[in-house]
Amino acid sequence: MGGAATPSTLLLIVGFLAAMPIAAFLARRLRLPYTVVLVLLGLVVSAFPIAAGVGIAPESVVALLIPGLVFEAAYRLDGDDLRRTSAGVALLAIPGVFVTAAIVAAVLVTTTSMSLQGAVLVGAMVSATDPIATVSTMRSLRAPRRLVTLVDAESLFNDGTAAVLFVVALTAMSGHTTPVDAGIEFVVGIVGSAAIGLAAGLLIAWLASRTDDHLIELTLTLLAAYGTYVVADLLHESGIIASVVAGVVMGTYGRRTGLSARAQLAIDEVWEFLAFVLSATVFLLIGIAIPFDVLAAAAIPIAVGVVAVLIGRAVVVYGLLGGASALASAVSHRPRIPLGWLHVLNWAGLRGAIATALALSLPADVPDRALVQGTVFGIVLFTLIVQGTTAGAVMRWARVGGDEPDEGHDADRSGAGAPAD
Repeated sequence: MGGAATPSTLLLIVGFLAAMPIAAFLARRLRLPYTVVLVLLGLVVSAFPIAAGVGIAPESVVALLIPGLVFEAAYRLDGDDLRRTSAGVALLAIPGVFVTAAIVAAVLVTTTSMSLQGAVLVGAMVSATDPIATVSTMRSLRAPRRLVTLVDAESLFNDGTAAVLFVVALTAMSGHTTPVDAGIEFVVGIVGSAAIGLAAGLLIAWLASRTDDHLIELTLTLLAAYGTYVVADLLHESGIIASVVAGVVMGTYGRRTGLSARAQLAIDEVWEFLAFVLSATVFLLIGIAIPFDVLAAAAIPIAVGVVAVLIGRAVVVYGLLGGASALASAVSHRPRIPLGWLHVLNWAGLRGAIATALALSLPADVPDRALVQGTVFGIVLFTLIVQGTTAGAVMRWARVGGDEPDEGHDADRSGAGAPAD
């Protein structure tokens, strides 16, 4: 049946499950975001010899954990809020990713000894945000629902954008493509992946409408999350983007037309639990995957990279998004995005699972591989620990909490992934 391998695998699973309530207890006692405590626990585990037996395959992290996480978050997005924030999401998730990647690469290559290829890869990997720690804090402080949607949706779509940009950057390093070809490859990857997700979401929503068995409908949502990812991956497109789009379709069109009331309740409850387990596992693995010696060797690039990421995020949020909002307000007299919202968006630009998985997946022959990985790991740790732990203070300073009840938290769809504070 598996001999000694089965008990060791089961022991690992039980260990991870035990760490989750421990982290929740510590998070409440220490008043820290749950995900930050999980990362810190992972770092503690990584210091012991037992961590050497935890093999972390980046393709497994992406294929087994990320599709479920992004699907659940996409399914949970409010359709009306998403439509109202779609222009802002598009700015942050496509040009915003490019701007951040370019600024990080330019700063690293001009101020450190890192090669241009390495700097471009770091920029691509850290260009996607992962605001799980801040989103849970935003909900606990009853932030405006549209602001939460904007932060959540940005991270969902720019995960896929950054993954495509990373693949294009790796291909470009081989010297077998021109800048024009790389640009075409990027656009085709985005459009093709979104088309796969749209088609899969519509098909599965239609199948769900053909039955009133809530267990079959629940199973179809799992197929939407992971089946869509697999199909897109087999077609050499972005499975992350495809799963996100499928989730949005199932959460809007499918919820209205295909899913029975009993199935909707089951889906909400089961996926809330799955998201909790998946996100906890991801952040534990992030802590375990980051070796201290690699961080120490990349101390200077990490410090420079952190500054570059903060600069890039500020340019994107205040310059790109804030500027576009001001222009739209002047032309069409639409309300501008409040300055307090921009402050929160700027500080919510954490990096996490996608950046770590991409760094782990770097081919062995990439120049400066250890330095590139260490820089990405250090940036991820800084944003999770420093920005993640101060998100609540920034929100209170920006006055976007519970003093705005009309825009507040939707109690019926409060989301998952972390226990309430």
